[in-house]
Amino acid sequence: MAEHNAVDKKIENFDVMLSAEEIEGRVRTMAESISNDYRDKRPLMIGVLKGAVIFLSDLIRCLTIPVEIDFIAVSSYGNSTATSGVVRILKDLEQSIEGKDVLIVEDIVDTGLTLNYLVENLGSRQPKSLKVVTLLDKPDRRKVSFEPDYCGFIIPDRFVVGYGLDYGEDYRQLSDLRVINE
Repeated sequence: MAEHNAVDKKIENFDVMLSAEEIEGRVRTMAESISNDYRDKRPLMIGVLKGAVIFLSDLIRCLTIPVEIDFIAVSSYGNSTATSGVVRILKDLEQSIEGKDVLIVEDIVDTGLTLNYLVENLGSRQPKSLKVVTLLDKPDRRKVSFEPDYCGFIIPDRFVVGYGLDYGEDYRQLSDLRVINE
C-alpha cells in the first residue's frame, strides 16, 4: 500500500498537458481521416509496443473500415528519458506485409530515429503503401528529417507520460497526458 501512495504523490507533481476529452476528440477526428483515405481498403495497422497500445485500441474502435492489426516492439530508450540512438527490434511482426496497405501506429515521434528505422525496415518488405500515424509529435527534438502522415498533436519538448507513454514502465494507465514538472 505504501508503494501505491508513493506513485500517487509522484502523479500529483505532474501537470495535465492534454485531457482525456481532448485526446478522445482528436483520435475520433484522425479515425475519420483514415477511414476516408482508406475506404474500399483493408489496411494493416501495426502498433509499436508498448506505448501505442492504448492509442491503437482507441483509434481502431473509431474507424469505419475493416482493419487488421499486428504489433512490433522496438527499443531505443530503455528506462531512460533520452534515446540511445540505437534502434533494436525486440518483437517482429507475425505476418507478411508484402502487397498490403500498412499504417505504423506510434505514440510519439521524438528524434525520428525509431520511425525512420521502422519505415526503412518495413518499406524493404514491399508493402503496397506505408504511412505513419502518431498521437504526438515533438518536431523540436528531430535528429533526422521525418514527418508523420497523420498527427494528433504537436507538443513542446517536454517529457510526457500517460495514455500509454511511460517513465520506467510507470504512468501508462493515466487517461490524460501529463508533463513532468522539473
